[in-house]
Amino acid sequence: MAEIQNKEENVLASPPVPHSIFTSRQKAFIALIISIAATFSGFASNIYFPAIPKIASDLSVSTELIDLTVTSYMILQGLSPSIWGAMADVQGRRVTYICTFAIFIGACIGLAETRHYYQLVILRCLQSAGSASTIAIGAGVLADITTREERGGYMGFFQAGLLVPLAAGPVLGGVFSATMGWRAIFWFLTIYGGAFLVLLILVLPETLRSLVGNGSLPARGFAVSPLAYVQRRRHDSITRTSSKTPATPPPESKKQHFNFLGPLRILVGVEVTSIIVFLSVYYTVWQMTVTAMSTLFERTYGLSEIQIGLTFIANGVGCMVGTLLTGRLLDIDYRRIKSQYTGRPENFPLEHARLRSVWLYSGVQCVSVLIFGWTLDKGVHISAPIICTFFLGWAAVSIQSVIMTFLVDVFPKRSASATAALNLARCLMGAGGTAAVLPIADAIDVGWTFTMFTGIMLAALGLVVVQMWYGAGWRREREEREEEEANE
Repeated sequence: MAEIQNKEENVLASPPVPHSIFTSRQKAFIALIISIAATFSGFASNIYFPAIPKIASDLSVSTELIDLTVTSYMILQGLSPSIWGAMADVQGRRVTYICTFAIFIGACIGLAETRHYYQLVILRCLQSAGSASTIAIGAGVLADITTREERGGYMGFFQAGLLVPLAAGPVLGGVFSATMGWRAIFWFLTIYGGAFLVLLILVLPETLRSLVGNGSLPARGFAVSPLAYVQRRRHDSITRTSSKTPATPPPESKKQHFNFLGPLRILVGVEVTSIIVFLSVYYTVWQMTVTAMSTLFERTYGLSEIQIGLTFIANGVGCMVGTLLTGRLLDIDYRRIKSQYTGRPENFPLEHARLRSVWLYSGVQCVSVLIFGWTLDKGVHISAPIICTFFLGWAAVSIQSVIMTFLVDVFPKRSASATAALNLARCLMGAGGTAAVLPIADAIDVGWTFTMFTGIMLAALGLVVVQMWYGAGWRREREEREEEEANE
């Protein structure tokens, strides 16, 4: 009897198993690495915009046809994470990263040697397939190593790095195109991608919880990294010298099988469909605005390639400022609501805690798009539409940061697949929008085009209402089904 009591006391005295063995500094370092990885999606897309008129001239095609390469890029940007996200949730984050960057680097080399329009279209699709999934995989890494209370800040940090290309990409693209030719854009991406792939292989640890638990279990094969090895040795050393040591946790769940339809099932599964479609509408309007900027500014103000590139800085800076502030505000808001909540944990109002700030950012984006369109239509001084793009970028990316954090909270074990579902919807819708924006503007004028877009965004706010009213019930139903399946 005494032995049993002593065992129970030892169990009770043992410290809790940490969610992750990585320290706060190491988490910040991992967030920095995956943030740099995510810049490739933005660089590959945005560095291209100022060179569109020059590429059209060199390949002897219209700017509308070159805009279709943006459309094809976005289609693959939406489709490819469905495959890579499923792979990352099963085979691990590191292996998936390595595969995607190998494809990206090969596509960039091909683009630098492009001589025909059809080559440009095919290789841009391949480039997108290699770079677009870095966002979904990065969101999965953050879900592995962070808790809900701290996730918003890390997500903001992750997205801030992700959005650097929105400011720097068009400037670099304009400079490369005007000085060394547009092919230099893709040689730059090749060198940048190769150097980063070496860094990633050396330092990024495997974090998939079904493989390495909280990081204390050894990885195998390509999943092994020096950083993870050093931290696991440190963790083992601490556990050996401590008299009150928690047992090393098992992997979070048994190894799953590939489920390429996982993102599609999340998308059509009702639970988060409303908020994903809402974000897709706002993302599409933002991308239509950014894609049309180079052509509209050239027509209205007669800008050069370098000048066009400089006009994108305001949008990029707005994106970075917005996501940094939003991440911190998300954490503060979540902690405040959680401290005031006294009910059962499963009934916590997650939708209210995460989504209530969407109303503010939606209003800012609607006003920015409306003013942007009419200032261009009336030929107002160029500073006016540029200032609008600052607030547009701030609002658009803040909405994405809020909703991406929400999705990771709802699907912590399928975070890469959930983010892939978001990418699938927003990129396919964005692809159609970017192909249509200039023909619509030519047909009904710029001012009325962006007025119509504003009306669509206002109507989409009804989807937020649906999510906040019914989302919690749908989420609990799904969690109960998963618990029943796990117990069978």
